[in-house]
Amino acid sequence: MWIRVRTMDGKCSHQVDNLSKLTKIEDLRIQLEEALNVPPSRQKLFFYGKQLEDGHTLFDYNVKLNCLIQVMVLPPIESANVEEKELDKVEEISTLTNISDNSTDDEKSKDKDTKEELKNNKDTNQVNEPKSKPEEGLQEHGAWKVGDLVDAKDLTMGAWFEGIVKKISADENNHVILYVVFEGYDEDEIVQLCKDDVRPRARRKIPIEKVEVGQIVMVNYNCDEPKERGFWYDIEVTRKPTNKRRNNELYGRLLLGKAVAEECKIIFTDEIFQIEKTGEQDVNQVAPEKRKVKPDCDYCKDEPTKNCKQCGCHVCGEKDEPERQLMCDECDLPYHMKCLNPPLTSLPEEDDWYCPKCKNDGSAVIKAGQKLKESSKKAKMASANSKSNRDWGKGMACVGRTKVCTIVPPNHFGPIPGVPVGSRWKYRVQASEAGVHRPHVSGMHGRDSEGAYSIVLAGGYEDDTDDGEEFTYTGSGGRDLSGNKRTAEQSFDQTLTKTNRALAKNCDCPVDAKKGGEAKDWKKGKPIRVLRSYKFAKHSEFAPDEGVRYDGIYKVTKYWPEKGQSGFIVWRYRLRRDDKNPAPWTEAGKKTIAELGLEIQYPDGYLEAQAKKEMEKNANKGKRKRKNDEESADSGTVSTEDQDKKSKKVKADYKVSSEHMKLIKSDQLNEKTWLELVKNVANHRQFLQEIEDRFLCICCQEVVHQPVTIECGHSTCKPCLQRAFKAELRSCPSCRFGLEKDFKMSVNQELYVVLKTLFPGYDAGR
Repeated sequence: MWIRVRTMDGKCSHQVDNLSKLTKIEDLRIQLEEALNVPPSRQKLFFYGKQLEDGHTLFDYNVKLNCLIQVMVLPPIESANVEEKELDKVEEISTLTNISDNSTDDEKSKDKDTKEELKNNKDTNQVNEPKSKPEEGLQEHGAWKVGDLVDAKDLTMGAWFEGIVKKISADENNHVILYVVFEGYDEDEIVQLCKDDVRPRARRKIPIEKVEVGQIVMVNYNCDEPKERGFWYDIEVTRKPTNKRRNNELYGRLLLGKAVAEECKIIFTDEIFQIEKTGEQDVNQVAPEKRKVKPDCDYCKDEPTKNCKQCGCHVCGEKDEPERQLMCDECDLPYHMKCLNPPLTSLPEEDDWYCPKCKNDGSAVIKAGQKLKESSKKAKMASANSKSNRDWGKGMACVGRTKVCTIVPPNHFGPIPGVPVGSRWKYRVQASEAGVHRPHVSGMHGRDSEGAYSIVLAGGYEDDTDDGEEFTYTGSGGRDLSGNKRTAEQSFDQTLTKTNRALAKNCDCPVDAKKGGEAKDWKKGKPIRVLRSYKFAKHSEFAPDEGVRYDGIYKVTKYWPEKGQSGFIVWRYRLRRDDKNPAPWTEAGKKTIAELGLEIQYPDGYLEAQAKKEMEKNANKGKRKRKNDEESADSGTVSTEDQDKKSKKVKADYKVSSEHMKLIKSDQLNEKTWLELVKNVANHRQFLQEIEDRFLCICCQEVVHQPVTIECGHSTCKPCLQRAFKAELRSCPSCRFGLEKDFKMSVNQELYVVLKTLFPGYDAGR
């Protein structure tokens, strides 16, 4: 493990390696003495606002791989005393100056000039005000009048919602501006829209038999979960199956303003609405039946009589007495005041309220002058109670993630956008950061209620076999891992619970905890991301020679219990490859890897740390000596000459696809940025990484969601910009470019479509 240290003035920085999570702070100071030439007594170390105290370890402060620790170098004792005396003199002089209440004549004259200047500026501003203001407060304008029932477009997602016109105005050019309130939402926020984004409310359903190819209609569709109910979009019908058995199917392209999405299948074909034209409003203004939309709660589907601990009280699940419910400001879950322990009789006086699970323990809060306290979570860990003196803190699995994948949610089935088949990482923790396999140590990732998302073949069980396109996998459990053990011999039978049951759920058959099952149609099973580790080479010829590799999507064909080589019952799973991309060990796969320029990825600072080790070793020997390939492979080090070869390697001739280029060109606001990104690209992975870096919101440190492109060229999330405006910070978060009070936070829909295409699901849960 290695970390970075830097002095407060930024003049000196250094990388410290050969560390463990259990390294004491006082031992770290000794290493810094050699690097910075500063004695430990003059070092003050800070990490994430905390001062590191002797007696604690890096683990206590959650210092992880490649983290930055700042060093304040204290002056020598003698010079410090001199500076303190001079500082006391300065404070004494300033105090004496502030005692006098009388001002000089020059100061009074300057103050008078300043007031006159402000007065002149005020008069000038009044003169420059426009003489004619936009016409407001109209009850009727053209075909529109206040109270009209309309369908209004949400500009951030392109969907249509039911609304009511509350106000009408017109600017100097007689352009109509409609102020609409969306129905069914508690906020009652008035949205300002132009006439092109508002139309009379749809009220006439069209039978699917009368829908024609090329016709534009309004349908219900869910962009994230196509098999679930979603919101209302306009589509252009592209085809209708001629087969009579499929006469209830409809296919069309979503129309999202300037951008057009790919063809999608419409499943709610009994709810197709005709688009009404402006001027054809219902004279009687009779509100049609409320259209069904995506439920707010995915658990109870907004059933009012069904108890739910997500949208109802998190303790009892009931939805009654909403006025007596408190919403936690951390987890956003509601609680009845009577269900709390102890129950509350009145609303709390504090502005922020936290439920018992989210509230911090007052005894764990560090007050001024107190040292770090051991957290209750770390005190319960097996390593804290173990009597072993083994230093477990040097393993890469212990360093923790330096970043978290936010492109897709943790329970995502299928490939990760931007991670092609054949991608390799030096350590498992990097695959976790990429979102391909989230656990650091466990070989299976899944939930028994949903299924398994990914597995790693690492040779942990002697019963595993591998044929490349198919392999047999052994479930987890049946081992005694007490005493903080990583692995042990099989000592009892495995059961079909937890991750074993999750993997069984991926098979296209009912779950049978006694006999197992075989898939009816194996291709209909849930997809599983499969990775192979170099440790699996003792069982398979298809394992990589270094690191861990992503080998694509597999499906479970069958699962069954049997007696393993250890004599105990184990659960076996047979998986078969179902990926359109060629396998990495095939000739086609190797060609694809070469075209995409996929090389093994190292953690930040790894190559520098290994090069430093090699230089120190050569310096001790008295000469520089190049290691041969076999020694490098055995030791896992990378020589400086190998780094030079990597740096001089010619970039692959990668071209952005025509489909992506078409979407990119539609984003005129970021034309210059896209030209720079497309110009020098080595491979698709680097292209996506460059986009993530360039369109990273400086506020939330994630890819911009609902992007607002400012005149200065920077893009930021609309919610982040709204929070900044509420805090009276009216400027670009990146460059402090000034923004007026009437600045319109228009979402750059073209940029949003590009990011959504390149990173599907990146905004899920945001």
